[in-house]
Amino acid sequence: MSRLDSFIRRLVAQREILDMICRDMQLPDGVVIELGLGNGRTYDHLRERLPDRRIIAFDRVLGAHKASTPDRENLILGEIDVTARNFFGIGAGLVHADIGSGYDDRDAVTLAWLPEVTLQLLAPAGIAASGVRMDHPDLQPLPLPESVAEGRYFIYRKVG
Repeated sequence: MSRLDSFIRRLVAQREILDMICRDMQLPDGVVIELGLGNGRTYDHLRERLPDRRIIAFDRVLGAHKASTPDRENLILGEIDVTARNFFGIGAGLVHADIGSGYDDRDAVTLAWLPEVTLQLLAPAGIAASGVRMDHPDLQPLPLPESVAEGRYFIYRKVG
């Protein structure tokens, strides 16, 4: 499969999972956390799907399109593993993290902190969606939509 086809499949999977979460899953009350704003496409999609929720986006630097940039109070810049710690206990209903690089060595560094940070941001029974597999005893893997290939994207519910 070409890298372009792989990219398209990843984005389609991401959209289908986020739509399923927003439409079909019981999200606890609370903010939505976007770990990795990027150019803002997913932030914009979540803003459209969850218009009554506050969405706080984190990224190392601002690179989002102007139309997809959160207000200043909802944009946190800096190293995500450091800045997100200031929001531990916020009780997010949803945490979305699409910060995988596709390089195993780089992703290993991210995975050293991402599962625990995600867990600390989530409300009890909160949902996490991630482009990388997060192994943590308090993050229960959930089934993917039938249209999403296993291992393409991941959904979890906070337990414990």
